[in-house]
Amino acid sequence: MTHIKNNLVQVKHQISQACQLANRSIDEVLLLAVSKTKPSAMVEQAYHAGQRFFGESYIQEAIEKIEQLSHLTDIQWHFIGPIQSNKTRHIAELFSWVHSVDRAKIITRLNEQRSEQDTPLNVCLQVNISGESSKSGIKVNELAELAQLTDTSSHLTLRGIMAIPEKNASIASYQKMQQLFQQLQQQYPSVDTLSMGMSSDLTVAIAHGATIVRIGTAIFGQRETIANN
Repeated sequence: MTHIKNNLVQVKHQISQACQLANRSIDEVLLLAVSKTKPSAMVEQAYHAGQRFFGESYIQEAIEKIEQLSHLTDIQWHFIGPIQSNKTRHIAELFSWVHSVDRAKIITRLNEQRSEQDTPLNVCLQVNISGESSKSGIKVNELAELAQLTDTSSHLTLRGIMAIPEKNASIASYQKMQQLFQQLQQQYPSVDTLSMGMSSDLTVAIAHGATIVRIGTAIFGQRETIANN
């Protein structure tokens, strides 16, 4: 457990330094520990070190962890991976947040499958800001339509946008995401989230308005390779 606890301390220190450089409060940036491919025991170690927010990308793996860690009632689970339409029910039923919505069909299914007994599912729309064919996400010109659809879905709450800029992306990509985020904020009172920045680029992401940084490697070590599910 010691190395995970120490890694969390180090990452939080990096976030604090990045916030200072950007003249922002550290309270404006939430650390999402990306626990995909890591066993539930490591998630629990991070939990006991004070971490409460965890990101998963693979449904079957996430289901197992959520069940195994159900005794930790204040964990908040975020789905951050590509979404297959036949897996939306699990996301709607098990997660508090989803960061990777990129199609109208997914929005409709999540809204229909979220129980009325639950609080609305918090949604970020994924923008393919670098235009990479290998990555999920909408084009910039598709954002307005999907934002409106999400906002008018009774069991969803539009919280913002998410991006995974390409490796060594230019500052322009981060600037564009910040601009899109600010525009959405002006249109929708519920929008307060720019999910952007990982272990390798958290400083530049925070400098450009990120409110959630998704950190895996720097906390848990190199991720394992598993079959997509």
